[in-house]
Amino acid sequence: MSENAAEQLFLGRQPILDRDQKLFAYELLFRDGSRNFAEVGCGVQATATVIANAFTELGVEAALGNCRGFINVDEAFLFSDMLELLPRHAVVLEILETVPPTPAVIERCIALKAAGFTLALDDVIQLAPEYAELLALVEIVKVDIQPLSRVQLMQLVMKLKPMGKILLAEKVDSREQMEQCLKLGFTLFQGYYFAKPTIISGKKVDHSQMSLMKLMGLLLGDADTSELEAALKTEPGLTINLLRMTNSVGSGGEKITSLGHAITVLGRRQLQRWLQLLVFAAGPQSSACNPLLLLAATRGRLMEVMAGELRPGDIAFADQAFMAGIMSLMPALVNLPIADVVAPLGLTASVRDALCAGSGPLGSLLRVAEGSESGELATLAEALAELPGLSPKALNKAQTQALQWANCIGQG
Repeated sequence: MSENAAEQLFLGRQPILDRDQKLFAYELLFRDGSRNFAEVGCGVQATATVIANAFTELGVEAALGNCRGFINVDEAFLFSDMLELLPRHAVVLEILETVPPTPAVIERCIALKAAGFTLALDDVIQLAPEYAELLALVEIVKVDIQPLSRVQLMQLVMKLKPMGKILLAEKVDSREQMEQCLKLGFTLFQGYYFAKPTIISGKKVDHSQMSLMKLMGLLLGDADTSELEAALKTEPGLTINLLRMTNSVGSGGEKITSLGHAITVLGRRQLQRWLQLLVFAAGPQSSACNPLLLLAATRGRLMEVMAGELRPGDIAFADQAFMAGIMSLMPALVNLPIADVVAPLGLTASVRDALCAGSGPLGSLLRVAEGSESGELATLAEALAELPGLSPKALNKAQTQALQWANCIGQG
């Protein structure tokens, strides 16, 4: 397989949450881009090679931190020797629903389990008798809740519970579904229910969020340090956090005691980043590890790194990309349309147009980020085609860097 062929595969990821809605794992999505780019002679070998390389060259294992990576395994890949190159402690082998439970498949799964791999069964919607032996071997059962009624889901869970399996609800698209699955005893959850809010007419942003957004507006408008200081003085909680963070960053041993000094030492760019992330931390599930914060941070960082690839040395463009990525998830936080969110912020036209209309290079970068999160190859390939300076390989590396950066926030 040529190096060029190996570069034509996309790396994406979707978060998997625990019962406390904290990040537990990522499903790593390796998509063959041969239909849109260079032809890959052997899809299985290409996928296996890129997955193996992802844990070395791309550093995905480091990017996962304490989380595991769920990896889709089809029948051909199940029998690939390259599968055994993966770090057993860092991955979960997710056996696709298309894999037939033949004697050979069962034997291979027994061998993989004996070798220390954790197995999961994907897209379970019923318990067909022929899958009983395979089901007995897996530790995690992923239940596709979308095609099931409430009664059907309850009946399926009642059959699965006595087997002692870890139950993972996938394609959870609403808070109602999340709450139902919690009551049924699911342990893990996958889906973007928190990124698909119901728009509540007239809902107000709470005071702390509005203060943060006003401060961001001042920064974006290049306000004087005195104006920033005056705005911060009305928010004692923010003031204390700012001083604490700036002191922790370090200032040559000199303690920082004034707001003006803190703003100068920290720098406007880092202050803007801090405020952007605090907007999310101030929202529901106020925690450094809440999934919306991690998703927003990862998306913002991914867009920033990709912007650097497209326009090396253009810091302003990279800053705008980070802002667009972070702000794109604000509607999920405050239950307001994006147009209402950006109105008071004084954003540049390019950022505003990317968020509200999806236009321009920033709009294309936003679609690339969204496509990598969803794992939808068509969306991802179409967006990448709008950015000829960004290769799939560069996207994969940017994705890994974004994960590593977001993990540092989650651990903070």
